[in-house]
Amino acid sequence: MRNVVRQIVVLCLLLSAIGFGAAAAGQSDEPSVEPRSARTPATGSFADHFFIARKTDPNGEQSVEMIGSLIIWFLLGLSVVSIGLIGHMALANQRKSIVPPAVVEQVRRLMAGGNYRGVLDFTAKDHSFFSQVMHGGLREANHGFGAVIRSLQQTSDELTSTRLRQIEYLNVLGQVSPMIGLFGTVYGMILAFQAIVTAGGNADPILLAGGISTALTTTFWGLVVAIPALAGYAIIRNKIDELTTEATLAAEGLLNQFRPKPAAKPGPPEAKPEARR
Repeated sequence: MRNVVRQIVVLCLLLSAIGFGAAAAGQSDEPSVEPRSARTPATGSFADHFFIARKTDPNGEQSVEMIGSLIIWFLLGLSVVSIGLIGHMALANQRKSIVPPAVVEQVRRLMAGGNYRGVLDFTAKDHSFFSQVMHGGLREANHGFGAVIRSLQQTSDELTSTRLRQIEYLNVLGQVSPMIGLFGTVYGMILAFQAIVTAGGNADPILLAGGISTALTTTFWGLVVAIPALAGYAIIRNKIDELTTEATLAAEGLLNQFRPKPAAKPGPPEAKPEARR
């Protein structure tokens, strides 16, 4: 799991580096803009507005706003990380890896035939959640039924906690990315107010557009990261809860045959016949 996260983070950094290289190239090749008196509203492509933050100087020249672009590309990288984690977690928490029907049926047949050693060997080799829980309970069979159930529940809790901790990365992304977007929003508004101050209170709307665009674009990308991450976190968490509970109950049901039978209650004492006088 850590290797997957590390690879996705490296991919995120590479995307950011590529984005800044493209932004720098666009800045060096960009023609100068006409003075403000003769300038017309600038038009740009979708990428100009959503992938590169730009600012307009008082003399009418446009340039790349590096901090705003850094926030945008960092959030873009986080969106790649989020999608990658959602796909990885969804594949890692399917029914076939938690409670595979074929494995449950095989264990049931072995248990019905009394081949407990075969069950131990089979569950030790299988890596599904159900097999690990079943193996954890059976290995305590020599210590009584109470020990079997305690070991089963303990193994189930530990494995479930491990799976839930892995998907916490999605929750962290969903909580942090809007804050990063809000940081960009505040920064963009600061740029807009600086343009007003520089112009003496009568700023050209084109000078304000750069800061406002940065503010809105970073907010947009923050939501793009947060919404799928939180939705994926909720869906996968519910799926883990459902399947792990099903696997635990299936294993407990199979191990109930070790439950000691209650002792028969003694019947009422028979009335002794009275002695004849």
